[in-house]
Amino acid sequence: MKHFAKTGAVLMMSAVLMLTAACGGGGSKPAAGDAKSGAAAETNTSTAQKDGDKKITMGFAQVGAESGWRTANTKSIQEAAKEAGVELKFSDAQQKQENQIKAIRSYIAQKVDVIAFSPVVESGWETVLKEAKDAGIPVILTDRAVDVKDTSLYVSFIGSDFVEEGRKAGKWLVDKAKDAKEPMNIVELQGTTGSAPAIDRKKGFEEVIKENANLKIVKSQTGDFTRTKGKEVMEAFLKSSKSENKPIHVVYAHNDDMALGAIQAIEEFGLKPGKDILIISVDGIKDAFVAMKDGKINVVVECNPLLGPQLMQAAKDVVAGKSLPKRIVTKEGVFPQETAEKELPNRKY
Repeated sequence: MKHFAKTGAVLMMSAVLMLTAACGGGGSKPAAGDAKSGAAAETNTSTAQKDGDKKITMGFAQVGAESGWRTANTKSIQEAAKEAGVELKFSDAQQKQENQIKAIRSYIAQKVDVIAFSPVVESGWETVLKEAKDAGIPVILTDRAVDVKDTSLYVSFIGSDFVEEGRKAGKWLVDKAKDAKEPMNIVELQGTTGSAPAIDRKKGFEEVIKENANLKIVKSQTGDFTRTKGKEVMEAFLKSSKSENKPIHVVYAHNDDMALGAIQAIEEFGLKPGKDILIISVDGIKDAFVAMKDGKINVVVECNPLLGPQLMQAAKDVVAGKSLPKRIVTKEGVFPQETAEKELPNRKY
């Protein structure tokens, strides 16, 4: 079954602000593990401050380096810290929650002014966040949210609306398939199990495709947000599709790296991605736009990783005693295949 892309959307890069919160700094707890125990070693970044400015120290616990998006996110944070004159203590959790918890406890022990992190998964943070709160250290979430009963455990969450990203992907497919007379089988490459983007992108997508009874997710499995795992899972999907005589018409990938891995598997299977199988992806990295320009991805829903400047400003505001919005949502665009060549030079990551 062959398909072709249509429609366009424009990039929006503004912040939508909502309600309130606040906190202060100081405290102590046991120190965390090091790279030998699984957590990547911390690195410090500092630059000269303007005369009279307070020197801010931030501890940042990153998820890892699992994708091009994450690499761009890390670079944005490190460069923004340098530009803002914020001393940055950075750790790479290698996609393990226990490593992030160790890093956060280390930052508490070091009495940093602010702790920020992008949580590996949504749950299991109450204890360590309470330790930070008891120490008087404000916590800012970036990119991903946490599921806690007491939302005073963090000051603000800066990031995308993942449910809306799923809805955008679903809306594109519903529009694409509006004239379809036969069922369209969808396979889904989910992000890391338990992570906010995996949960929410699935939820938003499923919510919208219900509008068309011909659209059905026939297989769904985690590709852990990596290109290698995305290819591996897609290979399994294709093999089972052949044995079951149930063709795959659409791939919905929760990020570009998994989509790019799926493309490799599809081509090795003798099919044409973007034509024989529609490819829908989320993020908007350069590699994905190159694949779109080459006709191998049909649409990309953008998720902007360049959160560093917003995070540094938020850190300065909270240390200065200003209240922050509880939720800061970054708005992004939808890029169908026909916009890829024009937009590619504008990609910063």
